[in-house]
Amino acid sequence: MGRDPEQHAVIARHHTDTADPAERGHALGVADRTRIRTSITEYRRLFEAVQVDPALLPSYGDQAAEAIRGWAPALHDELAAMARGADVPLWQLGMLNARTEILATVGATADGECTTAVYVGGPGAPHTVQTWDWHEEFADTRTLIRHSGVRTFTEAGILGKIGLNSAGLGLHFNILSHASDGERIGVPVHAVARRILDEAATTAEAVDIARSADVSASTVLTVVTYDGHHGDAVCVELSPAGIAVLPPDADGYLLHTNHFLDPHLATGELATSTAGTYPRLEHITAGRKLLASPDPAHWTELLHAHESDGAPVCCHPQPDLPFHQRWRTLLTVRLDLAEGRLACHAGGPCTAGKESAWEHF
Repeated sequence: MGRDPEQHAVIARHHTDTADPAERGHALGVADRTRIRTSITEYRRLFEAVQVDPALLPSYGDQAAEAIRGWAPALHDELAAMARGADVPLWQLGMLNARTEILATVGATADGECTTAVYVGGPGAPHTVQTWDWHEEFADTRTLIRHSGVRTFTEAGILGKIGLNSAGLGLHFNILSHASDGERIGVPVHAVARRILDEAATTAEAVDIARSADVSASTVLTVVTYDGHHGDAVCVELSPAGIAVLPPDADGYLLHTNHFLDPHLATGELATSTAGTYPRLEHITAGRKLLASPDPAHWTELLHAHESDGAPVCCHPQPDLPFHQRWRTLLTVRLDLAEGRLACHAGGPCTAGKESAWEHF
């Protein structure tokens, strides 16, 4: 049977002041050792369920660590120190960070994934919100990390995912699937997200960092910026077949689910015509004016739709399905670029109506 992770798990918080990658990584490894080991156990279980050969995992993890070493040496130093702090082999943390790339080697795709909505058409800071849908067994690995001007939500042992930095740049994260994915293990897309948070202050800088990564799996990084007066945003669709940069529409809305919107990259799309990504995008497009409201409760209301409503934006698992097909919205998150904080709810939009249900980090 499925469980309710909002009642059984909390989001871990970690804060480190050091700018030294190795010191930071070791401290995180020690502090989050139990959750990191839970991540490793659950991902090995997930990979087995989707028929990844377990004998290949050490090689995949080593390849990922080496790809990070060549592209972002500081992140490799942090990862290696995290492995020492958690007392696990480095390849296992390489495996965690390459979880998207490893799943792509067997063409593992699914309907349950993330929905992102951004509005930059009005005065003040951008309005942003997204769901993070994943297998419910990973509720115990949800982690918030603050360091060196970066605040990120991620999974224990993974370098980064959703977050913002002190330069006024934020990042949302959605997985995509392309026919070119999975031929090898390249730079993990989660490492790309983290390096953008570490180094970029503008959308152009974020695009340059993404473009420099030799990736082997696809994702869309929605990059949002605020300079204290004006907001900007782009969706960066990233795949082994190339990169596309999508601006907001004429009214300032930038919406994305889990299929390619760039016409060229869409020719290699792997999501089936019946996948939930299409009705989810239709739903948030139809209701997008809610996102222009100054009240964040309306932004969450935009995402309050279930499969029974025709759009599984807020995802709940079917308990009779095998575990690798049980998807739940494990997080609803807003980026408050004016205050430099994440607002997180440990669950789906349907339980996030009151501000008291949100954590600010």
